[in-house]
Amino acid sequence: MFKKILALDQWLFLKINRGLHHDWLDGFMLLIREAKFWIPFYFFIFLFGLFNFGRQVWGWAIAAGLTVAFTDSISSKIIKPLVGRPRPCADDIFSAQVNLVASYCGGNGSFTSSHAANHFGIAMFFFLTLRHLYPRLGWPLFSWASVICLAQVYAGVHYPTDIMGGAILGLLCGWFMASLHQAYIGRLQYSPIISLQEKE
Repeated sequence: MFKKILALDQWLFLKINRGLHHDWLDGFMLLIREAKFWIPFYFFIFLFGLFNFGRQVWGWAIAAGLTVAFTDSISSKIIKPLVGRPRPCADDIFSAQVNLVASYCGGNGSFTSSHAANHFGIAMFFFLTLRHLYPRLGWPLFSWASVICLAQVYAGVHYPTDIMGGAILGLLCGWFMASLHQAYIGRLQYSPIISLQEKE
């Protein structure tokens, strides 16, 4: 059973890593998997929260940061050393079939994907803490996380099951931190810094 799952995992990996390969797509995939690329996005989210929720944004931002800290620590420092799975680009046998688009393979283990854990964790946290105000936010958030995770497979540094495992971890951590936020800090309510009524 395990061998069949492994074979399916490798087959799906090659379908994405080699089957979807296009020169014009390489740059895009490499860009979206870089954490620095998303700094303006996170800055925008913080400003959006600050202008719409006022002082509430500080507890919300801290909880969001802790979500990523938890997902990354659990994935990188606990699960990866325990599982010890080599990345596809670092596997002694399988690496010959890998199209390594990334500039480096990565020195730590493959399962679980920390990218998947972090991005699905923050997507879940944002979704659960904002859905009472923005009920349609789930699709763009989880699509965003999914595309970033797809880039990890495309770049040759993770198997699909690494992504699945990381996504599950992220969803659980995001749910846990959102639950703590709702219980101890409370639901976000509109409290804009600049009120239209005040202007009038």
